Amino acid sequence: MGKISEGLAWDDSFKLGHHRVDMQHRRLFELLSEVINSCITNGTDTAKVKEALDFLVTYTVQHFDDEEALQIQYDFPEYERHKQLHEDFKVTVSALVQKFVDSGSSSELASEVNRVVVKWLLGHIQNEDQKIGAHIKKATG
Repeated sequence: MGKISEGLAWDDSFKLGHHRVDMQHRRLFELLSEVINSCITNGTDTAKVKEALDFLVTYTVQHFDDEEALQIQYDFPEYERHKQLHEDFKVTVSALVQKFVDSGSSSELASEVNRVVVKWLLGHIQNEDQKIGAHIKKATG
């Protein structure tokens, strides 16, 4: 990944093979890039940054719900552990949002979002979500 101002670059290595989840992951990449860039370019425009953060949080929660429903549908054996990873991440994101509320937007916040959220998302898709994709492929033959 390049400079944080360049955002996240999606590539097909992140695909799971389930169209809806892949589209949601791609959109999460776009949203994170928007939040990071908004923190950098609109640091003083807290309304724009807050709007981007709120949409990211809402979208992430909806994505997790959809992904968890898919795991239940295909009887994914690691469902409970995976759900807990999602719950832990929600706590992390809530802390970042609270930091924004307390301190406002800044390049430091953008760096923290990049360091914490982006790292988690990339690792989660590449390691954890790929297991779901493999399980679904196996289940659907």
